[in-house]
Amino acid sequence: MAIVTKGRGYVYSLQYHLVWCVKYRHEVISGEIEEFLCDILHKVASDNGFQITKLNTYKDHVHVLLDCKPQHYIPSMVKILKGVSGRAVMQKFGDDLRSKLFDGHLWGASYFVATVSENTESQVREYIRNQKQG
Repeated sequence: MAIVTKGRGYVYSLQYHLVWCVKYRHEVISGEIEEFLCDILHKVASDNGFQITKLNTYKDHVHVLLDCKPQHYIPSMVKILKGVSGRAVMQKFGDDLRSKLFDGHLWGASYFVATVSENTESQVREYIRNQKQG
């Protein structure tokens, strides 16, 4: 259940479902790369004042459910998550990935975002949890 937080003069509960894909939809997220990616995404969120409450990956994309403050700007959060994680993964695993990702970028430019309400939160959590089942 989403947490309702009080700010100075306002009360909020903001959750977003974010999805983004590996460039060219290459299936490179697995094993050690997946573990490293999940760790770095949680760290990036924590360092920037928002929280990933659910995270799952599949071979070529990432699903994130995050809680944030009204002051957070969605494009900035996505840019931070994709930018920092992409650089970190390419720095650590670039030798293995460069043959598949011709220009050295891990993520495609686009992303999906949807608001999540308390009525849909459990459905979104279940959907993210089941990403690897198919």
